[in-house]
Amino acid sequence: MAAFLSSSGYILLFSLMVTSLMVASAGNFYQDIQVTWGDGRGKILNNGELLTLSLDKSSGSGFQSTNQYLFGKIDMQIKFVPGNSAGTVTTYYLRSEGSSWDEIDFEFLGNLSGDPYIVHTNIFSQGKGNKEQQFYLWFDPTADFHTYSILWNAQHIVLYVDGTPIREFKNLESIGVPYPKKQSMRIYSSLWNADDWATRGGLVKTDWSQAPFTASYRNFNADNACIWRSSGSTSCSSNSNSTSSVLLSQQLDSTSKERLQWVQKNYMVYNYCADTKRFPQGLPVECTASNTS
Repeated sequence: MAAFLSSSGYILLFSLMVTSLMVASAGNFYQDIQVTWGDGRGKILNNGELLTLSLDKSSGSGFQSTNQYLFGKIDMQIKFVPGNSAGTVTTYYLRSEGSSWDEIDFEFLGNLSGDPYIVHTNIFSQGKGNKEQQFYLWFDPTADFHTYSILWNAQHIVLYVDGTPIREFKNLESIGVPYPKKQSMRIYSSLWNADDWATRGGLVKTDWSQAPFTASYRNFNADNACIWRSSGSTSCSSNSNSTSSVLLSQQLDSTSKERLQWVQKNYMVYNYCADTKRFPQGLPVECTASNTS
């Protein structure tokens, strides 16, 4: 572990490897994504290789994936709003439809210039969440593109940043914890104003003189995700040898577990499983069942 903790160069090399693999298999936003709101503030550029979302005082913007997915791994490279981004929230998440929806969340909370972004994560099953964990990052996410990934299979959900796992949520249905595994989900992303809560609990408001605020996206990759079909099957059902099929049973190896522990020791700033004031009647059952990652 000590060698890993002291080796920032190793993390950088691993990040570069993830980036190069994504570039080789990146999709095209014209085919993969639909800008769904924002009245022109969401734009697909560079022949489908770049997408930008913007926010001004009138409106934010957002998009969704063309396909729905049931398990697999999805990657996106994102560069967040630079400078004074206080009050803004950039979201990137999987979500199903209906009133009892499932959802796997990344939310990136802006901050004053020089202060770190907060990565807010949550897991919903059957419309119920309340499983928040928050992290700082070990780099400036506004200076360049970085890769944010969701691995979702029947065993666990893992959230990654540049190939480093920051959170694992295990399937603990055996002890009564709901787990999202039956509803297909789309990828969604949005940039919007949430200055009533996003930065220091709403104490810092959005500085509209800095608008428009812009987040940029590239190299969307869902090649390793199982596309949901109207027949009720997925693209993985007929190809058991595909990479996406292999991911359906993938677990964290020892190196990934070390990286996960490193992030949670050094960069986690909130964990619902440690918030005894919030749960005076006792922590959620998964918190005492080795699922606090």
